[in-house]
Amino acid sequence: VQLVESGGGLVQAGGSLRLSCAASGSMFSFNAMGWYRQAPGKQRELVAAITSGGSTNYADSVKGRFIISRDNAKNTVYLLMNSLRPEDTAVYYCTADRFGGVSSWPNYWGQGAQVTVSS
Repeated sequence: VQLVESGGGLVQAGGSLRLSCAASGSMFSFNAMGWYRQAPGKQRELVAAITSGGSTNYADSVKGRFIISRDNAKNTVYLLMNSLRPEDTAVYYCTADRFGGVSSWPNYWGQGAQVTVSS
């Protein structure tokens, strides 16, 4: 299984970015797909996750600012990040899991995409 992220980069505080992630190499669909992030010196944390049925889970720090969505037919997940803050700076990892839910630790991980928010 390969998860390939795109859309990271540098943005000013208050700006927006959209991350995309396409899953390939699996004969099966994934129940949950999502995004985690890891900032320097910090633990990896859930940002947002979504099931194939549309149930979502967001970290409190991004609620109201980030929106997760997915295209089940394309095995693709998106993360629209609005009102970005410097504390959102991190490497963002796309994740997928065949059976787990939006709170489960995922089995599959992408290589990561850097998001840097300047003040």
